[in-house]
Amino acid sequence: MTDLRFELDPEWDLPIFKGRAERYFPLGAWLISEVSKNHGVALDALAMLDDAARGDTPEPWDSESYDVTVDAAGMRFQNRYALDQRAEYSLDEVRPVLEDYWRFLLTIPERPGTYRAFWPELSLPEAHLLLWEQTWGRPHPYRGRLF
Repeated sequence: MTDLRFELDPEWDLPIFKGRAERYFPLGAWLISEVSKNHGVALDALAMLDDAARGDTPEPWDSESYDVTVDAAGMRFQNRYALDQRAEYSLDEVRPVLEDYWRFLLTIPERPGTYRAFWPELSLPEAHLLLWEQTWGRPHPYRGRLF
């Protein structure tokens, strides 16, 4: 287990992470930059890990900044612009960090007055979950576990 903790930077209103275990800094950087505050992207990452753990081939991660490979052996990624941000983690290492990041996202309130075209009557995480399931045509593998 890592000691990464996530919070919003009060000045920029963007995710930051803190921790002592430098080995996990590339993972933290990937989460705050690639997932940021986007519930849908977090759902993609959670599904990708779950698919790999079941032995399925997950959808490829689409990114302008990172090359990411996830399979039963774990997650490997390389930041295309910061060559020192190359890392490899087992699925057992990534899963609790990503689940903690999801819980962190749940603490971020939706901005009052923000218009959302998809399921505005639902909370933002619930709406993204339904959108994810509609897009991929299957129940999200984390349905019932973290939501």
